[in-house]
Order: sequence, then C-alpha cells, then structure tokens
Amino acid sequence: MEQELISKKDLLARYGISYGALYRWKRMGLIPEDWFLKKAAVTGQETFFPKELICSRVELILGKKDVSLEELAKELNGKEGAEAVLVLSTVYGEKQFKRSELLGIKLVCGGKEKDLTGILKEEF
Repeated sequence: MEQELISKKDLLARYGISYGALYRWKRMGLIPEDWFLKKAAVTGQETFFPKELICSRVELILGKKDVSLEELAKELNGKEGAEAVLVLSTVYGEKQFKRSELLGIKLVCGGKEKDLTGILKEEF
C-alpha cells in the first residue's frame, strides 16, 4: 500500500507555518531531507511529504515551546541515530553532506592543497 502524501502548500496552510520555518527546520535536522519528495504536478514540480510522518513531526516541533530548536534537534537526531553531517555555508546558501557520502575533503587555495579527510574519522 502506498503511503499518503501531503503537499508542501497544504502542510504550510494546515499548520500556519512559513516556507522559511520549514526549511530552517530541515537545515537544523528537525525534518529529515529524505522526507522532501519532489513529484511532477500539473503546475510543474512540487514538494510532497509522507503525511503521517511530517504531520506528527510538525506537531511535535510546534508543541515543544519550552525547548529550543537546537535542543530539540539534538534530541531527535539522537533518537533516530542520525549520522554526522558536513555543512558548507556559502553566500549562495547551505549544502549538507552525510558523513557516509563523503570520500574525502580537501581545501585548495593558490595551488596548495590541505587534506582534511582525517576529520571524517573523528568522533564528536
């Protein structure tokens, strides 16, 4: 049986949250990236979510007024066994890479290279 989906537009309207808040929660790890499903629609490509998962998560986030979003993200990520993520922040936005996706990291400047791959093995 196929899981029921909810569109991003319907999700935002249902809970009265902004586009910015939704994507901030994604960047913080409160909403897993793999819940953002791109599907073809009459108006073009739209984002959908597994309805049961996203609705319960948004309700949890909105209901935790006594806890900071950072604390909630740590709590949720610990429960889900989330792996470390490398976050690159640029003037164009942020891009995240799961540790398991990375083969190596190096910084190149003026013909010099600095291999940073060792940090992938570090625990924190």
